Amino acid sequence: MSNGFKLEIVNPEKSFLSKNDVSEVVVPAFEGDMGILKDHISIISFLRPGLVKVLDQTANKETYYVEDGIIEFKNNCLSILTSNIFDIKKIDKNNVRDILAKAEKDGQNPNISDQAKYLIDHKIEVLKSLALN
Repeated sequence: MSNGFKLEIVNPEKSFLSKNDVSEVVVPAFEGDMGILKDHISIISFLRPGLVKVLDQTANKETYYVEDGIIEFKNNCLSILTSNIFDIKKIDKNNVRDILAKAEKDGQNPNISDQAKYLIDHKIEVLKSLALN
């Protein structure tokens, strides 16, 4: 019997990633970072900007940046639906700086809602960490 679960990440363009026998996934849920292991209770949650960390059965770790989305975990299958996802190993630092500059400009808008400000602040924090690495 397998010790892992199935992971599917989908964005509007394609099925981004599909893996079997994943041992752990950490997602940037709206409420905070959430670790998902095999036999986790069923859950649906919104994503905030942040890093999705995937650990497979052989201890290989993959990290992806997401801006938003929804996760669902049910019957040992984690589905992540997101509009924007990048593999941080392949991300262009200039692209990160451009997205960061736009987010900082958006964050200075005095007419944004508290929720939008919360999400932009998380986005800026994560993008700054990616730009510095």
